[in-house]
Amino acid sequence: MTRTSHRIRRVRLTLAGLVSGALLAAGCTLPALVPGSAEKAAAPGTAPTWRACPEVAEELVGRGAPGMRYECAKIAVPRNWGTGAGATAGPGTGKTFEIALLRARSSKQRDRIGSLVINPGGPGGSGVDTAVYLSFGQAFGGLPASITDRFDIVGFDPRGVSRSSPVKCISDADLDASFGADPDPRSQESFDAYRTLNQRVGRGCGDKYGDQLPLYGTEQAARDMDAVRAAVGDEKLTYLGYSYGTLLGATYAQLYPRNVRAMVLDGAVDPRQQLIAGSESQAKGFERAFGNFSRWCAANAGRCPIAPDARAAVTSAIDKARVSPARGADGREATSGWVFYAVISSLYTESGWEELARAVDELEAGDPSGVFALADAYAGRDEEGNYSNLFDANLAVNCADETEKPSIARIRELQSQWRDRYPLFGPSLAVGMLGCVEWPGQRDPYPTGRAEGAPPIVVVGTTGDPATPYEQTAKLASMLGVGRVLTWEGEGHTAYPQTTCVTDAVDAYLISLTVPREGLRCPAR
Repeated sequence: MTRTSHRIRRVRLTLAGLVSGALLAAGCTLPALVPGSAEKAAAPGTAPTWRACPEVAEELVGRGAPGMRYECAKIAVPRNWGTGAGATAGPGTGKTFEIALLRARSSKQRDRIGSLVINPGGPGGSGVDTAVYLSFGQAFGGLPASITDRFDIVGFDPRGVSRSSPVKCISDADLDASFGADPDPRSQESFDAYRTLNQRVGRGCGDKYGDQLPLYGTEQAARDMDAVRAAVGDEKLTYLGYSYGTLLGATYAQLYPRNVRAMVLDGAVDPRQQLIAGSESQAKGFERAFGNFSRWCAANAGRCPIAPDARAAVTSAIDKARVSPARGADGREATSGWVFYAVISSLYTESGWEELARAVDELEAGDPSGVFALADAYAGRDEEGNYSNLFDANLAVNCADETEKPSIARIRELQSQWRDRYPLFGPSLAVGMLGCVEWPGQRDPYPTGRAEGAPPIVVVGTTGDPATPYEQTAKLASMLGVGRVLTWEGEGHTAYPQTTCVTDAVDAYLISLTVPREGLRCPAR
């Protein structure tokens, strides 16, 4: 497999929502890379200057997509749009954040409709990176030619993410400690140690950013999106949002309903779910996805070396790692946390199931390299142990949005209850709530109402989705009042453009504004 095809194969994982485990841990993404030269941000309300930036694709993938031209720009937006928490940094203060944009344009483009603005989710995922990956076409997991022939593909890094005034306040050592920690710290001593880690992270971010922390919330980022729409010269926004990107898109649709041309929200987040309900929903989703993996394993023993009982094999691997972790060639220990995140990583795509089975089998023989490969891909950890700012941004955004703060006693209670209901994933999702409980600063919650005046919005759900469980799809569509549900009876996180049925329905909507018929369900294959 070439470097290009391997990296693009992982694009499905960049479109991941964040499981609320360690530090509200993020979905798998590739490391963010900074463009080779910095452009000056266009002042608020002025047109940006676009420059050729083929180096972004070269750094991410090794080359650009054939026939694609890449251009980059930056725009300045107010740190606060005059609403919510932190209004002292409003539009009149002159304080701004920089928002980085990348535009991919095909040389075969004809009858251009406008720009398709992309957000890959997270929060914390880089839209700039994702626009590059999606520009490579369906053969590599990207967008179909029917879309790239009609639209510029525009990715933006939301405020605080990667190239856009990035938040960075968590040390690599603390991220290692978080991912490596026991996913179910049962003893009071181990639970207290995990709480202390979250307190240290919160204190460090609070000391660095202070009263600016609420400004990284979703509503502020959604208002930035309207500046992105204006910057690309579109009268109305055409938008494709994955996972957390569905929440960002839904918020935009409520704030600017008459500025929406078309909107596809794939991997729906239910905006009305608070912290506890959202964490339990993910615990249920991951347990269901793991059950699907286990049944596949039993039915495909030739491809699954841990058959016939994958659950027993994975549980045993985590238990053994608690007391006697295998060591890699560099001396790094594959603790129970790293094994757990290898499992999480593999459930985002059905293609990861065989890789997980092989990694667990190799771990039993003393080789943790497969476990580290999966877990590091999820964490965005490079070979030198360095992290991007994905998790810093993830925590800043999630905690700015979140108003619910359960007590420590309540978290311990849920840890025990969810261990019985969701044995592999429940405890980690429960203790993962400590991230926002220990987070400093005000909160700035997003709106949760109807998108009055918006056109029909397509909300896509996958029945086997672990990170944004399918049940949330209809809830988001109903809340908006203009949502039309499109169902994929498949596995993994997000659906478009994986199958012909989903692709045809979404393409017809984006290009011709033809809304999928009510109740359309697409088969797994």
